[in-house]
Amino acid sequence: MSTEKNYERLFRFCRPLVHVMYPFRVIGLENIPEGAALICPNHSNWSDPFIIAIALGLDKRCHPLAKEETRSIPVFGKILEGVGAIFVNRGEADIEAYKSCIRVLKNGEKLLAFPEGTRVHGDDVKPVKTGVIRMAARTGAPIVPVYIHRDKKAFRRVDVVFGEPYTVGRAGHADYEPLARDLMDRIMALKDTI
Repeated sequence: MSTEKNYERLFRFCRPLVHVMYPFRVIGLENIPEGAALICPNHSNWSDPFIIAIALGLDKRCHPLAKEETRSIPVFGKILEGVGAIFVNRGEADIEAYKSCIRVLKNGEKLLAFPEGTRVHGDDVKPVKTGVIRMAARTGAPIVPVYIHRDKKAFRRVDVVFGEPYTVGRAGHADYEPLARDLMDRIMALKDTI
């Protein structure tokens, strides 16, 4: 079965469950461009990729980036493989994962990537990864900053805010870190729009 069909089946199965567990309100869905885009939310909870994917809807299917360790989780790893997730070895330059991401974007598809690279709780601050910026600079794909509540509680409303897409242009190596910090600033600024 194709990844598109698997994605659709998982989407239809998860949508009612996600809406019950984390009822959410979506703001700014009109900001999602057609074609390739890097969908970049902050990350604090295992539920974030599910909430974002359901909020986007089936017509805006995205390939999630996932840490390599999740591939070995029984059932869950197979589900991620089936929906077209790209697995990344964190802490090293994973060239194959990077090439897969570039392929997805050059094919005009969307990539769901968390710039923080890990779950961050409350007001904790972690160094931001530069991978998203590198991919955006290489492909010209727009970045969509997304804010999702950090402190989620089951059965309480969660707000998901999609910000305006932007491009980074022809950024070079020296630009990656400042641009990554700017992306996180854009993400966190969306909190004020709720």
